[in-house]
Amino acid sequence: MLVSAKEMLTKAKQGKYAVGQFNINNLEWTKAILLTAEELKSPVILGVSEGAGKYMCGFKTVTNMVKAMVEELNITVPVALHLDHGSYEGAKKCIEAGFSSIMFDGSHYPIEENIEKTKELVDTCNRLGLSLEAEVGAIGGEEDGVIGGGEVADPKECKMIADLGVTMLAAGIGNIHGKYPENWAGLSFDTLDAIQQLTGDMPLVLHGGTGIPADMIKKAISLGVSKINVNTECQLSFAAATRKYIEAGKDLQGKGFDPRKLLADGTEAIKETVKEKMELFGSVGKA
Repeated sequence: MLVSAKEMLTKAKQGKYAVGQFNINNLEWTKAILLTAEELKSPVILGVSEGAGKYMCGFKTVTNMVKAMVEELNITVPVALHLDHGSYEGAKKCIEAGFSSIMFDGSHYPIEENIEKTKELVDTCNRLGLSLEAEVGAIGGEEDGVIGGGEVADPKECKMIADLGVTMLAAGIGNIHGKYPENWAGLSFDTLDAIQQLTGDMPLVLHGGTGIPADMIKKAISLGVSKINVNTECQLSFAAATRKYIEAGKDLQGKGFDPRKLLADGTEAIKETVKEKMELFGSVGKA
């Protein structure tokens, strides 16, 4: 049973912790994240970018896999299945495919058009009981070919979008996707504070959670961030563990080439990363 992210994020905002959105890329990823969330009794959001959705044979395939896995693994914690950085068309496809939460990234449209499209999706999501995330000010770095330079959002524009009735708001505060460069200036807490003051109870979302120092993450949570997105970090830990397995020649021993063995260490590494993040975000035991 998939749930909207609304209730878990409202609780997180009130309780001064954050729920992690961990992007899924395949079966191993999904299984590792769900098992860790259950073990730590933490609510969880599974993020799916449009590129990952395509890779996994379409959004319907993803919904069916996640729903079946929640059932087969007896997952009792709240699980939201969320479209990450969705286009307007992608958002509609995910709504049809049974996702429980949607992100519409209209940050590249002129603000009037962003508002118009967001309004329409607010109505649809409200009718169907889904949560909706909107974005103001592009997040830096590259994600699925969408490149942004780490802009800082205008708090007034954030309020305009928040007032449309979205569930949560992703605002650029100098954060970027992927690995952070050496000369990164850090998060703009003044901007975050100004946005929080104008948007009140609305849960705020921090994209590009990989590589932001722990003290900055904690400060962001204290200023109203209730959802933090993690993707690259799980990919890096999965890749490192898989490389180690192959470099140690384990794939050449016995049935070590069997994908279930070949990918096992990487899958465990994802679990470790997710656990570290859930502990840092404060969501352990909050399900």
